[in-house]
Amino acid sequence: MNPSVRWLSFGTGVRVSGYAMVVTFFFLYLRNVYGLAYDEIGVLVALTGILPLAILPAAGLLADRVGRRRLLILSLMAEAAALLLLALAVDLRWLVGLLIFVTLVQTVGAVGSPAIPAYIADFAMGSERTMANTWVRIGGNLGFAVGVLVGGVLITAIGFVNVALFAGILILASAATLGIVLAPSPFEKGRTVAMLGATKRLSWMDSVVRSLRVLSRDRIFLLFCVAVALVEITADQLVVIDPLYVNTVLSLPYTLVGAGLAINGVIVAVGQAPMTRIAIGHHHTKILAVGAVLYAVGFLLLGLPAVLGIGILAIFALSTLVVTLGENLEAIPFTTLPSNLAPSPAEYGSYNGAFAALSGVGALLAPVIGGLVLVTFSSPIVVWGLLVLPTVPAILLLTYLTPRIPGRANYA
Repeated sequence: MNPSVRWLSFGTGVRVSGYAMVVTFFFLYLRNVYGLAYDEIGVLVALTGILPLAILPAAGLLADRVGRRRLLILSLMAEAAALLLLALAVDLRWLVGLLIFVTLVQTVGAVGSPAIPAYIADFAMGSERTMANTWVRIGGNLGFAVGVLVGGVLITAIGFVNVALFAGILILASAATLGIVLAPSPFEKGRTVAMLGATKRLSWMDSVVRSLRVLSRDRIFLLFCVAVALVEITADQLVVIDPLYVNTVLSLPYTLVGAGLAINGVIVAVGQAPMTRIAIGHHHTKILAVGAVLYAVGFLLLGLPAVLGIGILAIFALSTLVVTLGENLEAIPFTTLPSNLAPSPAEYGSYNGAFAALSGVGALLAPVIGGLVLVTFSSPIVVWGLLVLPTVPAILLLTYLTPRIPGRANYA
């Protein structure tokens, strides 16, 4: 694996660790400090996600024009500053400011997100690209495991404000490190050579219009985005509703919630690479369909403690294990197929940005739907049964797409 990709994996891990220490527990903070209802939290979480989602297509276009490395580092620096402002809002008990700065943290983080798979795609092709994305994901999930585990302990010990300050400093250190060690990608070097030479280049506006035209006409790509958006409605229950449900309905404390969610990162660290190697040579769409099934099974398990009266912590751990196996499978097409579907390296960023925005609609709807379901229904089986329903049309759509994605693009 290219040394720059290794450093990107490390830097991603540090960044995600800082982010997870704060944002993972933000939803519980709204419930336990401000006493907000589940549906209110769902709506607020969705509102904080609108701007990050809206900015993703522009971020993808910027990654193709400003450069992957530069955009990523600038977004990390801005994310660190936003976390420091978030700490100030928490210290002042300013709810509006808290929501503004959580939105800002997510927005500036979103600006750099399409640059990561585009940067990897510049260095690697085919199965090598799939494995490179896997190692960056492993770094990120190790960071998540450390972040939620440390965050769960530190919030209890030193408070939310100090944890947010620490997280901001951690992400700033990640930005500085990547600024030193990341090399420009082959695509970025090629752009520099073209700018220095006599090559005629399209204006920014012309190149943006061209990219948007290509994207809008790619029916297969757009249908894949819809399928992933449907999966994300279920998958992203892990981010908000799962910890809310476990903390407030099943009554597990912050520390155990953090420890349980840390299982997610540990499983990725141990299992993602072997699962990716097994998936090599299989269709991305089929891999995602199996992942959707595992998401559904994992979340349905959360209904068992209340129904059968069995161990809450054990079921939470088992549910997280199964859901994470689904996440491991989803991550393979999620991180690789958009770049594979792009017609050229000049579109890697725009395809990844458009994919993140369109599929992210599912992630945006997840807390709203989850909050409404949780506040409307008392039966755990009904709650989780409704929340896994979107995986059914997603699997049908992925089955339709499997024979229609051309060439080797659909192979991991």
